[in-house]
Amino acid sequence: MAVSQRIYAQALFDAAQGQGQLQVVRDELEDFAKTLTIVPELDAVLRNPQLDPRAKVGVLEDLLGGTNQLVRNFLLVVVEKGRASEIAAMQREFEQLWRREQRILNVELTTAFELSSEEQRSIVDQIRTASGREVEASSSVDPDLIGGLVIQAGSMRVDASVRGRLERLRRELTSPASAVRD
Repeated sequence: MAVSQRIYAQALFDAAQGQGQLQVVRDELEDFAKTLTIVPELDAVLRNPQLDPRAKVGVLEDLLGGTNQLVRNFLLVVVEKGRASEIAAMQREFEQLWRREQRILNVELTTAFELSSEEQRSIVDQIRTASGREVEASSSVDPDLIGGLVIQAGSMRVDASVRGRLERLRRELTSPASAVRD
């Protein structure tokens, strides 16, 4: 993520928080980012370097009539500054700031076999209890794990898989510090 995208997202986040409009701004910014995906013609117009920024702003002003004032001003400034191609990245950064503010922990669960919804719910409940935060989890399957579970939350990784245990045991057995001394 580029520094400029963080700066823009943080500025919008701070303004929305200051005005007590975090949820509204989050929802409308997300809707606009989705619109750019759904309507590629709009995205192409806003990204076109040959179009005068004032023309792009004019198009946006027509589209953003009933939009929240903070979101409207934010998008107009972003487009005017020639950063329309970064709107989706700014929205993702804003979303991360919002999740942090809401104390929502995103967790990736990787298992050797597909988890049932009850198993996943049980694991998520344990993480929620341990962390004291709301947890949103996604899951994936990696048969190479053999068994067990790997939990990834941001930069924190907990490897409780059979493959991970075997790898740690191999390292212990091959390290000089573990050699038996007479």
